[in-house]
Parts: sequence; C-alpha cells; structure tokens
Amino acid sequence: MSDKPSVLFVCVHNAGRSQMAAAYLAHLGGGAVEVRSAGSQPADQVNPAAVAAMAEDDIDIAAQTPKVLTTEAVQDSDVVVTMGCGDTCPYFPGKRYEDWVLDDPAGQGVEAVRLIRDEIRGLVEALLRELGVEAVD
Repeated sequence: MSDKPSVLFVCVHNAGRSQMAAAYLAHLGGGAVEVRSAGSQPADQVNPAAVAAMAEDDIDIAAQTPKVLTTEAVQDSDVVVTMGCGDTCPYFPGKRYEDWVLDDPAGQGVEAVRLIRDEIRGLVEALLRELGVEAVD
C-alpha cells in the first residue's frame, strides 16, 4: 500500500451499504484514506432511508450517485470490501479483500437502516485501525 491507502466498497446497487461505508470512511478517515464505492448493478439514486439514517449522524450523502463497478476501480484500490456483490466483483491476486455480511437496506425503513448504519460504522472504525489511521470525529 502507498502512504495513503485506498479502499473500494462494493455492493449490488451502490445505493445503501457501500454509500454509507464510503461516507463513514471519508468522514472518520479525515482525508487519510482514498475512498471509492461502486455497484455491480447501480441503482438510479441513493436509498432515501440510508440518506436519512446518515443525516442523523451529521453526514450528508444526499448528493451522492450510485456508480458502476469497474475493473480499474478494483485495480486501483488496496482494499476491496464487498457487501453481497457475489461473483460479479473482479478478483485480482495480491489485493486485500474483505466480505462484510450486512443486511440489505433496500426497501427497509429508517429504523432498520439505523442498525445497518451502526454496524457499518463499527466495521469502518475497525478497518481504520487495521490501516493504521486514527479516526477523527
């Protein structure tokens, strides 16, 4: 890894889990980590319940847009965190891969998404520690 590690979060629609994880990593990493997110089948917009849940934690993801997963995004990342993208995520030997098993927030209300959000925050905080980056808040 370079001086500034890069992390790619991947889920199917890039509308909930990966957007929340990327937002937390960008926020808590304080610019010390390059952050990307993408989906194997991107949705038209970020999940409104995810937007609302993140706003409760003073993080605004309303302007984010789902992006398509590219081979280049995987190649350019030191760590690839998958969240239910299955076999559609390209694999490159030598990359660090993690699979975070999280409920899909699609079709869920804010109450359910809060639980997913909180679980993601804990995983992101652990990832920051593993990367040797002190979380800021």
